[in-house]
Amino acid sequence: MSKAQQPINQHSLVYYCECFSNIKVYRSQKRGDALNKPILLLSIIDLITQDLITDNRIIISDELIDTFKKYWQVLASSTFKGSDFALPFFHLKNDNGKFWHLRYSSGYDGGRPQTIPKLKEDVDYAYLDDELFNLIQDEISRQILIDALVSAWLPSEDNTIESFLTINENFQDISLKIDIDKNIESTNLDANSRRSLRNQVIRNAFFRKAIVNIYDYKCAFCGIKVTKSVSQNIVDGAHIKPFAQFNDSRIHNGIALCKNHHWAFDRGWFAVDEQYKIIVSNDLKEASPHVKPMKDFHGETILLPNTEQHFPELEALQWHRQNIFQSG
Repeated sequence: MSKAQQPINQHSLVYYCECFSNIKVYRSQKRGDALNKPILLLSIIDLITQDLITDNRIIISDELIDTFKKYWQVLASSTFKGSDFALPFFHLKNDNGKFWHLRYSSGYDGGRPQTIPKLKEDVDYAYLDDELFNLIQDEISRQILIDALVSAWLPSEDNTIESFLTINENFQDISLKIDIDKNIESTNLDANSRRSLRNQVIRNAFFRKAIVNIYDYKCAFCGIKVTKSVSQNIVDGAHIKPFAQFNDSRIHNGIALCKNHHWAFDRGWFAVDEQYKIIVSNDLKEASPHVKPMKDFHGETILLPNTEQHFPELEALQWHRQNIFQSG
């Protein structure tokens, strides 16, 4: 029995990460890998996360198409065409793993729809494996699935820091444009579509990727570096000023921290001063027999990116000291 036929793998997170990493895409020497299928999956994950897709029936709705268009605007290099959405929606059913399924309409007579109106005519809805749909609704599993897509396919041409910085800036720019346009009646985006790209679940995947690349997958506090695969490592891209409050995913509002020190930073157990030196809260009680205690890092300089233009913003660090840090 082949690996793809083994039932145990069809129910695992690892299996679906492998499916996402091995999507069949059109390859072009000039334009690189086609991003249609990865962008469609990111769009669906976004809408599931926001409870805008609430059951395992993915309708070809204006909401989904608008979300796809916006991610296409940020991630793809070409102008959107209807076939950019219709073809991946139809052809994902042929991918390895068979996690994507179609419910055809009673009038479907064969062929492959290449326009959105024809797709709506031929297909009632798509649905995922139940196991995959459930995994997407779990926060931790969802992040791993998104990271698998991002690491494997986005950006398509290369995997350099500059590419992720550009994508991250594009997300920031389009978010600002949405803020400006959201009260203009002439906009063709409804409230749900605007809310979609403001949602942090997809944006944060690119923010994390850019930040951890800049810091070479090392924690800026303790220097630890542990990776399991291209999409899994122990370091997070942490926002200095909370994204939910400031909607700021610029690189200067980020710092790479391991899971423990990300948690501690968000709760104000330590801060960073204007010389990039660590300030640890006075009232921590620690028992660290096998690792260096947090208090012993007090006064040390954080690990910084190689390029000064990527350093954390001093204003953001000051805001964190004044509003989050608990000096003790």
